[in-house]
Amino acid sequence: MEGHTATGPSGSAIRRVLLYTLALNIAVAGVKVIYGWSAGSVGMLSDGFHSFFDGLSNIMGLVGIWIASHPPDENHPYGHRKYETFFTIAISFMIFLTCFQILRRVYLAFSVGHGAKAGDMSFAVMLFSLAVNIYVMAYETRKGRELRSEFLIADAMHTKSDILGSSAVIAGLVFTRMGYPVADTIAGLIIVVFIGRIGYEILRHASDVLVDTVCISTEAILKVVTEVEGVKGCHAIRTRGTSESVYLDLHIFVMPDISVETGHEIAGRVEKAVKAEFPSVVDMVVHVEPNRRHGHETCPPCPHE
Repeated sequence: MEGHTATGPSGSAIRRVLLYTLALNIAVAGVKVIYGWSAGSVGMLSDGFHSFFDGLSNIMGLVGIWIASHPPDENHPYGHRKYETFFTIAISFMIFLTCFQILRRVYLAFSVGHGAKAGDMSFAVMLFSLAVNIYVMAYETRKGRELRSEFLIADAMHTKSDILGSSAVIAGLVFTRMGYPVADTIAGLIIVVFIGRIGYEILRHASDVLVDTVCISTEAILKVVTEVEGVKGCHAIRTRGTSESVYLDLHIFVMPDISVETGHEIAGRVEKAVKAEFPSVVDMVVHVEPNRRHGHETCPPCPHE
């Protein structure tokens, strides 16, 4: 089950990904903030601040992954993986803070006027930033799925907001060069919408994990279980965790006159069948009950009991 957690080699691999993306985010943020400030571009400066938050989220991720990598102990029999979810929620709040900072810059721009410059260097900086962000998002998404890291996937979504924001800034620069400097400030407002939506999606997903929302369709699990030889029915199906790391427990009905050993073998076949169909299931408990409803007849599935 180590492949599904942040322990051992996987935890080290996730930390290497975060360190690599941290270096890229800091480099891109520095270029955008420095040049955005000198050019008086609200859009570019706001986008640079957003990139700095990307770097900060990488640092928080390193701390969160380190905590989540601790193995199960007496007080945490399921491990510490939810700490990763906790830090994922922290990313969403950082995104909302970014929105506030951008809105503040937009307000100041409308209040004191627009002095943005749209030189060739501005376009070069933003195109470079866009290319780096696209690479980072693709890299983190691929590694997040490969390592089954909820945090890396969330951080890739955060980077996606940078891509959308950079695109809006480039559009604003185009209109600024055409003689509409207010477009740069409008680009800042567009960035707020994109960033806020992504922050909401990250927060919603992390909240689902913390409140143990169903991870796999109950009906889909029921179908797999009832096809296993020896199973006469199934109910009390419960799932929790993340889409990449699911904990499952359920009850099955078996014939009442079989031996304990046979019942154990049937439970083993159920676990094997479920994990083969749903690889994200990392831990499973199968409770065996005698089918006494209709003597030795087949007990119909009872998914809602």
